[in-house]
Amino acid sequence: MTAPSRKAIKAACEALSDIDPALARAYDIVGVPDWRMYEASYELLARTVVYQFVSTRAADAIWGRVTDFLGEVKPERVLTCDQDALRACGLSRPKLSHMNTIAAAIADGALDLSRVQAAEVGEARAELLAVKGIGPWTADLYLLYAAGKMDAFPHGDAALMEAHRRLGGYEMRMANKAFTEHAERWRPHRGVAAHLLWGWVNAERAKAGIPPA
Repeated sequence: MTAPSRKAIKAACEALSDIDPALARAYDIVGVPDWRMYEASYELLARTVVYQFVSTRAADAIWGRVTDFLGEVKPERVLTCDQDALRACGLSRPKLSHMNTIAAAIADGALDLSRVQAAEVGEARAELLAVKGIGPWTADLYLLYAAGKMDAFPHGDAALMEAHRRLGGYEMRMANKAFTEHAERWRPHRGVAAHLLWGWVNAERAKAGIPPA
């Protein structure tokens, strides 16, 4: 799967700018954002699980140890490796369990990543969420990064909510439910909105001399 074309992303940015002043400001600063794209794979799902609910710095360290230990992050390798040694890389018991259940689902065909790639976003999301260990945030990031779904949206992403608050000049950040409802007006370009907001966050980090998230 390839990323959406720059022309399609630009058209979406212009449409979003007409809908939401915060996104218009992000577009003025960022321009057409680059689309984050990764190989559609078990490795990406496992990586996303590792990075959930921890700081980027801590997740980088854990993931580095995981990849050093496994060599190739593939379902069969995870399912047959020394589980205690894998957990010693810094994984919590739930994250280790999730990596295994996702690996098993792919190995036995319950989760077909090729089918996910080809499906429309709602159907693809439902297939991912049917697997224990894949929550909404993990599913939505996978659909953005690996399937290039322009309307996939990572619900509950704190960085997006804070970026929107600052760009919009709001005193208080929206609650998760309110932000999700607000994002409905961005359909069918919610994934582009996410990339605009992430692009602005990284522009702010660059000004402060901080590496991109």
